[in-house]
Amino acid sequence: MTAPARTRSSDELISAEQPVLAHNYHPLPVVVARAEGTWVEDVEGRRYLDMLAGYSALNFGHRNPVLIEAAHRQLDRLTLTSRAFHNDQLAEFAESLAALTGLDMVLPMNTGAEAVESAVKVARKWAYEVKGVPADQATVVVASGNFHGRTTTIVSFSTDETARSGFGPFTPGFRIVPYNDLAALEAAVDGTTAAVLIEPIQGEAGVIIPDDGYLAGVRELTRRAGCLFIADEIQSGLGRTGSTLAVDHEGVVPDAVLLGKALGGGIVPVSAVVARREVLGVLKPGEHGSTFGGNPLAAAVGSAVVGILETGEFQRRAAELGVVLRDGLTALLGKGVVGFRSRGLWAGVDVDPAIGTGREISERLMREGILAKDTHGSTIRLAPPLTITAEELESALQALERVLTA
Repeated sequence: MTAPARTRSSDELISAEQPVLAHNYHPLPVVVARAEGTWVEDVEGRRYLDMLAGYSALNFGHRNPVLIEAAHRQLDRLTLTSRAFHNDQLAEFAESLAALTGLDMVLPMNTGAEAVESAVKVARKWAYEVKGVPADQATVVVASGNFHGRTTTIVSFSTDETARSGFGPFTPGFRIVPYNDLAALEAAVDGTTAAVLIEPIQGEAGVIIPDDGYLAGVRELTRRAGCLFIADEIQSGLGRTGSTLAVDHEGVVPDAVLLGKALGGGIVPVSAVVARREVLGVLKPGEHGSTFGGNPLAAAVGSAVVGILETGEFQRRAAELGVVLRDGLTALLGKGVVGFRSRGLWAGVDVDPAIGTGREISERLMREGILAKDTHGSTIRLAPPLTITAEELESALQALERVLTA
């Protein structure tokens, strides 16, 4: 009999990655092998509470049974046709997603960056064909501190030098203004402006939440100026903040919403541009596409995601447990936490730099059985699956206190 293959240890697997994987990430030294709900397990069997949830891709927990069942059912039938043909899952997905967001049409893609790139193309096309901007003069206004992805075009309007340095020349046609500054935004918008593209909450920047009224102000300003308001809800959307979309907190309906991450349920990459008919209606066959965008497996999982959001259960959980998170972090102010921002089950926590960098704090939390991730400097983000219990959340906060006060 052939002896079973020996399972390599975490250290061996991490070492094996070094010569063969591009070093575009700096992951924590944990090798995950299994997961269920809010917990993951490494190759040695150590368990960790996941307080990152794949940057919100796992809003509904690891291997959510409803979503796994939808994927299994579709895997047994059909996985890919390309958009050369129709498939029997796509119409339901598009109809349900449009209804969930209160918009009209859906452009299915795969990754969040693809959704952003698609939105930029559509906004420019709309500016030329509907608004009447002269050819090749359309501009898009964005906010400093933004994170919309890392493609060549997207880093062209990033203010993060780590993302930009060494990747020029950059794509023209973007204007950057301070986030949460309506006066600066109004000064930047003119007759060439196709769209204002912002995150309702800036995730990568440290969960930066704008002032009350900012999003409503952006909506009113873009309406007056005759340009589009595009909300990047790839991280903030689909229940994370205690509502279906972060813009819902101000009762705002943008012209287009960008979704991804949680839309695939942590199973497959699914993203979408969801917009008014006038906006996405500018596209004609051959002008934009994706072989895998809207594939039957993705559509089946996406429909199941929309289905569980339609009940409102996860939005309510995020809102209710968000109070536990906020109160727990408030109690840590002065105990190593110098400030924080939270909305629903999402927080950016600023740690006293004398205690450690965000990376160092994340490593200490890992040794406590908690997985979190730094953003910049001494800031860490907390974004657990929305399936987390109050007891699990409190245990994570207790671990954070131990790390900060050790």
